Amino acid sequence: MLRTLRKLSALLAIVFMTLFSSVSVAQEARASGEVRRVDPGAGKITLKHGEIDVLRLPAMTLVYRIDPTLLADLKPGDKVRFVAIRENDEYVVISIQK
Repeated sequence: MLRTLRKLSALLAIVFMTLFSSVSVAQEARASGEVRRVDPGAGKITLKHGEIDVLRLPAMTLVYRIDPTLLADLKPGDKVRFVAIRENDEYVVISIQK
């Protein structure tokens, strides 16, 4: 009986580790859209884009965090392709190009 409980405990530990470790992995999504607003001082960009399945986002206009150095040549109205992730309940653009 004790041996069975130990095996069950070990199995449950493996299941929980698998569940929680997969949740913490950032999913990366490629998308295209249009720049609506650029705020280098705040490190933010507002993008209008279609549905992004990987991040479970419907078509929308959304404010993303972004490294201000990536904003150098961008202005409202630019058509862009970008890569975004969800990090700590925020969406972050990690690369972007016209």
